[in-house]
Amino acid sequence: MRIFVKDNNVDQALRFLKKKMQREGLLREMRAHTAYEKPSEKRVREKAEAIRRARKLARKKAQREGLLPMPKPKPKPQRPGNPFAPTPMASKPPTA
Repeated sequence: MRIFVKDNNVDQALRFLKKKMQREGLLREMRAHTAYEKPSEKRVREKAEAIRRARKLARKKAQREGLLPMPKPKPKPQRPGNPFAPTPMASKPPTA
């Protein structure tokens, strides 16, 4: 894994590294290896993870088939000062 530091901005590079590690599941894996996990606890955890995955797949399948409503898309926040961001007036059609 390689992270480039731009303009000596180490804080931004560190934040990007943490997000990337979280997406790949490295943080969860590191926490799991910090202490010994008994085999019985491991079985319970893996079974709970399998149940969670199965429920998620069933929910997505039901949404695709129309049995459940699709989740609403999350609006992406716009950064302030973006010159290319649409303005509220530009989105309205011109009136004649």
